Amino acid sequence: MRSNSPATYPALAQRLYSVWYRHVRVYTKNLVSNGLPPFLEPLLFLAGVGLGLARYITQSMEGLSYIEFLGTGLLVTAAMFTAAYECTFGTFIRLEFEKVYDGMLAAPITVNDLIIGEILWAGTKGVFFTFAVLTVLAAFRIIHLPQGLLAPLVGFLTGVMFATLSLWITSFVKTIQHFNFYFTGIISPMFFFSGVVFPVSDLPPQVRFLAELLPLTHCVRLSRAVSIGAYSPFLLASLAYAVLFIAVTGWLAIRRLRRRLIR
Repeated sequence: MRSNSPATYPALAQRLYSVWYRHVRVYTKNLVSNGLPPFLEPLLFLAGVGLGLARYITQSMEGLSYIEFLGTGLLVTAAMFTAAYECTFGTFIRLEFEKVYDGMLAAPITVNDLIIGEILWAGTKGVFFTFAVLTVLAAFRIIHLPQGLLAPLVGFLTGVMFATLSLWITSFVKTIQHFNFYFTGIISPMFFFSGVVFPVSDLPPQVRFLAELLPLTHCVRLSRAVSIGAYSPFLLASLAYAVLFIAVTGWLAIRRLRRRLIR
């Protein structure tokens, strides 16, 4: 796959927008089938798990009822899963099966533009999926507005974080079945040990240290804080972690994917 190298390119914003807009057009072609599940999935999860366990878990968790604690964590897990799927299976299919990137790189855009556009699109899906969960939580008065309106911004940050991580993982994958190791070995455990279903502070000290290294832990912490309006200087550490994580994994993803896109 080879990228054109004309003497002049459109403006950077226009190039990134073209990649982002291409994904928007494809996604909205089946808007009902793509857009409805993000509203139904949190409803089913809260009904099946939250309401059931809430009957037995009467103690507060970090000052919240269990259903509130769980709901404020689910805001960003939705963003995590959609970004991870988009930048693993979605990217791999576009790269190896549909050969979409062949046509895109024939346009006056660079490989970096393409990859960053993918990341921004995953972040946008993170906003949408977090908003969908927020809508359900607000409808059942689990989260109160307007406090929770900042949660989609954390959803964008979460989407970008897991987009860069997932693109880096994709750069190593040779067959699509290998993604099972990523989701089973990394994404799924992260859901349970990042403070979504129970507080990280309840973990043993050694496990708690490992939990603090997980990106989802910091996303959940930020999401919960903006949802209930509980801000503290400690959140700046989680924000700094997110920025550093994006910078490092983004650089790694771009560096490795360039080798697969230009050959």
